[in-house]
Amino acid sequence: MNFRKGRDREEPEINFIPLIDVILVILIFVMATTTYSRFAELKINLPSADADAAAEQPKTIQVAVTASGQYVINGKPAAFLNAEAFASELRNAAGSDDADPMVVVNADAQATHQSVVNVMEAARIANYSKLTFATQTQSQAK
Repeated sequence: MNFRKGRDREEPEINFIPLIDVILVILIFVMATTTYSRFAELKINLPSADADAAAEQPKTIQVAVTASGQYVINGKPAAFLNAEAFASELRNAAGSDDADPMVVVNADAQATHQSVVNVMEAARIANYSKLTFATQTQSQAK
């Protein structure tokens, strides 16, 4: 049964003009407020070398610090009276070389912080600028 006889049904229309106006305004806003920055890319060709590893290792002074605060320089026990006396012990261990030896501190994990600082201070007084600490990995500790 057709109750709407004689009435033609009109299809609804979508008006795209206001939609286009809104999109155009948004586009203009984005273009006006966006800052454009250019990133210059440097193309660098790094030089290559086929040099052998350094054959000569720097002279090292091994300083061990026990948990009880005893000091050993290159396997020989040394007493720490003051930083100046310990610096002279380090100079004696280095020998007559004018080179700056590397001081390797092997401190026990239970050694006091002050014991390690004493070694560092003595190395500074002896004018040894290369100082490193020996450690072990967890697998070595077990």
